[in-house]
Amino acid sequence: MPVDTKRIRGPEESQSPLLFLSPDKAPKASSRQGVRGNGEVRPMFARCGLISQAKGSAYLEAGNTKIICSVYGPREIERKDETDMKTGRLVCDFRLAPFSCLKRGAWIQGSEERDLSQTLLESLQPGVCLHRYPRSQIEVNVMVLENDGSILAHAVTCASMALADGGIEMYDVVLGCTLRQNGKTCLVDPSYSEECGSWQEGYGENQGCVTVALLPNLNQVSGLTADGELREDALADAVRSCMDGCHKLYPVLQQALTRAVKKKAPPPEK
Repeated sequence: MPVDTKRIRGPEESQSPLLFLSPDKAPKASSRQGVRGNGEVRPMFARCGLISQAKGSAYLEAGNTKIICSVYGPREIERKDETDMKTGRLVCDFRLAPFSCLKRGAWIQGSEERDLSQTLLESLQPGVCLHRYPRSQIEVNVMVLENDGSILAHAVTCASMALADGGIEMYDVVLGCTLRQNGKTCLVDPSYSEECGSWQEGYGENQGCVTVALLPNLNQVSGLTADGELREDALADAVRSCMDGCHKLYPVLQQALTRAVKKKAPPPEK
């Protein structure tokens, strides 16, 4: 059997270099120190209509996490054989800016960004009335300007705001929330250091992250992502905590959309 002699073979067993980092540099995820409790979300700043060239746009800040989203369409699909003629098509593109993470990334979309794009699409699709846009395509572009944890959950919220700002018909807005489970400790809306968790100890029982996308008025979950190892009761409690976190963010979303509508509305006649 021919052998590839030009490929450098790696070791059969390897360990992450993070294991050799000094303990004082390890991120702590046991509890929160400061004003914010374990079950509280970070203060959120949201604005709509910042990109004039887009049909709808939104900007969101949650702590140091900064995300901007633009929506284009509905546009006519170039190739008619790619979609059903009776319903529209939603396309999501999730990108991390090269300067958004601690380690500088590339402009080329990687596997992580493609997975996040697919998860974002699955979370937003149940909330959009695609049957109202036959033979059309709606494009959602999300750019993470700074990653300080919970980027998927806040990207779902930001994209939902941009869709509503663009006048896209929806059953309900979609809100996202993330929870970090570390043993008996639950951290809602974790930062980047909290999201990493106690990776030096390894992933044991009841350690992982859960992200929920919720339609708040219908009280229906449109997306659920979980990684790590969680018991069934711990996962159910995590989903309920994420739903409570989504309801806490809903007034901020309402205020931002109301402000955008008032800004676009024509002045009253005298």
